[in-house]
Amino acid sequence: MAQSIAGQIEAYLKELLMCQDFIELQRSELAEIFSCVPSQINYVLGTRFTPSQGYVVESRRGGGGYLKIVKLSWDDLAECAAARLPETQQEALSQNEAEGILRRLLDEDWLTQREFQLLRMMLNRDVLLGNTQVQDVQRIRLLQAALTALCRMDGR
Repeated sequence: MAQSIAGQIEAYLKELLMCQDFIELQRSELAEIFSCVPSQINYVLGTRFTPSQGYVVESRRGGGGYLKIVKLSWDDLAECAAARLPETQQEALSQNEAEGILRRLLDEDWLTQREFQLLRMMLNRDVLLGNTQVQDVQRIRLLQAALTALCRMDGR
């Protein structure tokens, strides 16, 4: 099955980021490479290169649309995750945000493929009870507990 244009753009950018901590390019040039409109590039950046997924995107309009995509270090990502996963029941985490965090943990070899799949299924909206708001609260609490267990140095 052919990969979507968004998937192709994502794969291309992630391949460029494998060897360096950031990339700089023009939105218009990227759109030309993939024969798509610049708004498609914006969609990919807005949905697949978020802080919870381990990226920061700097962008300027005009002049071909300068872009800088920065891959966050694990320390930055941990700080971001800590900011997104505070010790309070009032906070919430959407399924997409949770999957972004899990995918980055997998990409950085903090999770095995099996752990990734287990946590992903555990946090799925079809498994959690209640409406979306209740599920988002449940999801953050479950992810907090899982990350705490994974990060314990004493192995308990």
